Amino acid sequence: MTTTNTNKPHLVRPRIYIGDTIALGPGKIDLLRLIDQTHSIAAAARSLNMPYKRAWILIDSLNLGFGRPVVSTASGGKGGGGTVLTPLGEDLLARYTALEESINSASHNEIKALLELASQHEPLVSGKDVPD
Repeated sequence: MTTTNTNKPHLVRPRIYIGDTIALGPGKIDLLRLIDQTHSIAAAARSLNMPYKRAWILIDSLNLGFGRPVVSTASGGKGGGGTVLTPLGEDLLARYTALEESINSASHNEIKALLELASQHEPLVSGKDVPD
């Protein structure tokens, strides 16, 4: 019987759709969190193994969807450049984090039951045990 690693956190990560123009989920939120930590879109993208261009596309989709920027960038130079979250970006990050915590708190019993179900089976070997 297999065992499930219960030491690793099991989280529900929601994807939120607001109208036809805004999609907010784990990828964009992780990018915003890392930009907030590193003050760099490039560093955040590297941490996520994401091309820089893809990171900008995600940021731009949020900017367009909300009609205002979620990050503010400063060009490099003598004082160095950098990127910070705008008040909107900070608010998005805070509200998504609160939603994520609320969902995970409320779903604790169901997640525990799913983990128990996952630990009660014999593993399939390359689909050989699947009936025809």
